Amino acid sequence: MNNQQTRQWTVDKLEDNLINNQAIKEAAQILKKGEVIAFPTETVYGLGANAYDESAIAKIFAAKGRPSDNPLIVHIAKREQMLPFIEGISEKAEQLINAFWPGPLTLIFKQKGEIASNVTAGLDTIAVRMPDHPVAAALLLTSDLPLAAPSANLSGRPSPTTAGHVMLDLNKRIAGVVDGGSTGVGLESTVLDVSTEEPILYRPGGVTKEQIEEVIGPIAVDPALKKAEEAPRSPGMKYTHYSPNGEVYLIRACEDIQKHVDKWQAKGKRVGILTTEENRERYTADVIVSSGSRANLSTVASHLYDSLRQFDKEKAEIIFAEVFPEEGIGMAIMNRLEKAASGRYL
Repeated sequence: MNNQQTRQWTVDKLEDNLINNQAIKEAAQILKKGEVIAFPTETVYGLGANAYDESAIAKIFAAKGRPSDNPLIVHIAKREQMLPFIEGISEKAEQLINAFWPGPLTLIFKQKGEIASNVTAGLDTIAVRMPDHPVAAALLLTSDLPLAAPSANLSGRPSPTTAGHVMLDLNKRIAGVVDGGSTGVGLESTVLDVSTEEPILYRPGGVTKEQIEEVIGPIAVDPALKKAEEAPRSPGMKYTHYSPNGEVYLIRACEDIQKHVDKWQAKGKRVGILTTEENRERYTADVIVSSGSRANLSTVASHLYDSLRQFDKEKAEIIFAEVFPEEGIGMAIMNRLEKAASGRYL
């Protein structure tokens, strides 16, 4: 952390010719000077730095308080940007690129060692994605750099889906924030290892397992998906993550939530419930937050992190959360909730 004043630029993502936008040009120049800039993607806000510059990447880890054994995703705007640092593209990887790029799918390739070593945490693989957001694309093209970028939040906190979330966590810790409005998907990208013969899912996200399998057939799910690891093999594998300040507990049966609320309120605790529109009227608690509709889980995904941050604003000490079917985007939602709760179920 350098206590510098964090600059803020507001950019309309619908503006034509964003590569000519003065704010984009200024942010790109700062990136070229080895600083870090937060910017919007279709998933969450990323904290980007030149992926070839080891000292710039070190500033990401310092700003976030992120463990240096946790690899980063390299963002590109065109596939030519990754050719200097990946070993090759398999047939299945090619099919996935054609189907889902630009979009919320990160692919792990064998790497050539050209990228800064602290991007890959010493692994022989590298995670790459092409974001589907006009502001991100303009920044990548204008800087003409591949940008290593984890989520733009303090490590362990809920990921940011607005520039305001970024500023709450990282003001005076980073050089600047490009405000492109709220993000869309709301959860980080899916991470899939295509460096092996059988692709392996390391993190569920905006592209579902079912969608991937429609394109390339069955894929494996890494058994360590829900376990802490000393040395993560991909971004997003650390267990405790996405957490508000209060303790989060997952409740499988909605009908059990109120009795847990009553119990903890009797102990003098300020209690919150993370629910959905369908159920919000059935509960009484100090803080009730609806993250979306159970009938349309993409709305839950889009608002999940903002919902978790609401509990901090309301100073909830104990938070009980409903659970969701682990199918489609529900798999990604539950992955994030289990990490926010450190695996605690009641």
